Amino acid sequence: MRSTQQFSITLPNEMAEAVRARVASGEYATESEVIRDGLRALIAREQAVDAWLRTEVAAAYDALKASPSRAASASSVRARLAAAQRDLITKP
Repeated sequence: MRSTQQFSITLPNEMAEAVRARVASGEYATESEVIRDGLRALIAREQAVDAWLRTEVAAAYDALKASPSRAASASSVRARLAAAQRDLITKP
């Protein structure tokens, strides 16, 4: 049984050129290797986001549900962001 499957894909010209450039530079041997590496990176990013959601976001949500008084109001968040932006603009 084959461990691979063949696909036919259509890419925008810019992406197709990026794939060809990586093969031409010797970074990859084939176009398929470029696409496989890109999919590996996509899967790794999705896994990292899922892990962040399960650990940090879920924990923050649980803490907020347990103690709603810890939440900041939208207006206070806006005020802090505006102040931080002003500080960035006024710094030399």
